[in-house]
This record gives sequence, C-alpha cells and structure tokens, in this order.
Amino acid sequence: MKRTLGGINALYPTPTVIVGAIVAGKPNFITIAHIGIVNHAKPYLISISMAKAHYTNAGIKEHKEFSVNLPGEKLVVETDYVGMVSGKKVDKSTLFELSFGTLKNAPLINACPICMECRLYDTYDTPTHDLFIGEIVATHAEEAVLTDGKIDIAKARPILFDMNTVTYWSLGPAIGACWSIGKQLKK
Repeated sequence: MKRTLGGINALYPTPTVIVGAIVAGKPNFITIAHIGIVNHAKPYLISISMAKAHYTNAGIKEHKEFSVNLPGEKLVVETDYVGMVSGKKVDKSTLFELSFGTLKNAPLINACPICMECRLYDTYDTPTHDLFIGEIVATHAEEAVLTDGKIDIAKARPILFDMNTVTYWSLGPAIGACWSIGKQLKK
C-alpha cells in the first residue's frame, strides 16, 4: 500500500547545471537543478526555471543569451558555492576559467566537461519564477567524455540534485538499453 504525500514533486533527482550570463558587463553564474528537455528535434529547446529574485535573470532577459554548463562530480564544491551566493553581492566572474563560442553573452566554464550555448527562445512568467526556454545553438564537450562521438554520461559524471533530501548524488551504473530491454516482454 502506498502512502499519500500530497502534491509534492517526485521527479528528483535532476541534473545540476551552472547557468551563465553576462550581467552588468560581467559573467555571472548560478546553480540550477530545475532544468528540462522541451523537445529533441530542431530547434533543440531546453527549459530552466529560476526564481525571479535571481541576479542572473536580468542578464538573460537583457542579452537573450545564456550558457548551461554541466559540471562533473569534481566541481561539486564550486557548483554548490555559485548557488549559495548572489552575484548582487559576490563577483563570481573570476571563479572559473571561461571561454565563449558563437554567443558573446553566454560564458562557458572550461572546467565543465559539457557546455551548451543557448539563445533565449521564450520566457514563461509564473508568480514566483521565470521559466526560460532556450534554443541550443551549440554544445561543446571534452573528448574525454565522448564515446564514438557521443556524450557518455558515465564518463561525464554529472552531479544530480535531490530536493527531498537536499543532497547531491552521483550517477550509478547503467541498468538497461532503452527501446531494447523491454523486448523481453514481447511475444
């Protein structure tokens, strides 16, 4: 028998990312775990949900560009830090070695094994959050996290976030191949 917990979100864990934007002329970063896939066909769209009070939102709205940087487990301290302090009070522009791709207002964190440059596609306004929809313009990945030219999540070692326990988690081993393991039930 299951116990009813009310209308809580049970979709955790989610990937933890560091969103980057230019705010007041400087790179700024924020840790976000409310990120999602909108579609998997062109244009490739993702969503990030950020509380309206966050400093980074202003830069995304002004320049209509942002980066989504996927840190590996080795960056858990830095990842947590940029989510704990506000760019209004702390200059986070020198915390990471940066580069830029096509979009000049989407700072990419070199230490993150995977980085995506996004152009703002749309914004959905909720009472408490800005839901930004970004079109992925380019994805950059270190050779070390690729297998046969594709991102290998086991090599990337992403940081996962669980709101229920307010804890970062690591990825476990693969348990089956999609669109394959279920064939066991076909007659």
